[in-house]
Amino acid sequence: MFPFCPLTCMRSEGCPETDGRDGSMKLTRASSYALHAVVHMAQQKANVPVASHDIANERGIPMRFLLKVLKPLVTHRILLSVKGPHGGYRLAKPPSDITMLDVIEAVDGTLRGYAPERPTDKDDEFSPAQIKKFNQFWNSLQPKLEQVCGQTAEQTRKALEKVKISDLVNRSK
Repeated sequence: MFPFCPLTCMRSEGCPETDGRDGSMKLTRASSYALHAVVHMAQQKANVPVASHDIANERGIPMRFLLKVLKPLVTHRILLSVKGPHGGYRLAKPPSDITMLDVIEAVDGTLRGYAPERPTDKDDEFSPAQIKKFNQFWNSLQPKLEQVCGQTAEQTRKALEKVKISDLVNRSK
């Protein structure tokens, strides 16, 4: 398994994370909530704020988690926060100008590829003999793994950048 945030490439069949789906890509829960919230707002009248409790109720998202993902969306200028009695949140720009990548990276940070780190003697799950044996091969293989993981993350970024929120709105109706 080569994790890269916020998506994880799962390769093990029967994994509880993927319900047995092999090679699946998984969004973080935060990214999923953020995408649901942004799509919900895109389905509303333009420039009309939507109360966070309405989004939570409509989409079935726990309020405390929703508020956690709305804040970085405002910080990254994907959403605007409108104060007052008729306040709430609204899109800062048209849905056709917001990508899945924008939303995911606003909530989870920049998508990067990482190979597993080298085990150390502080890792409980490895014996000193296992660490020594593993490290014999580390230097030759690790740069290649880093390269593949980086390329995979970049391909994923490009794919997510092509999907606009307006595409998701049209699909979810």
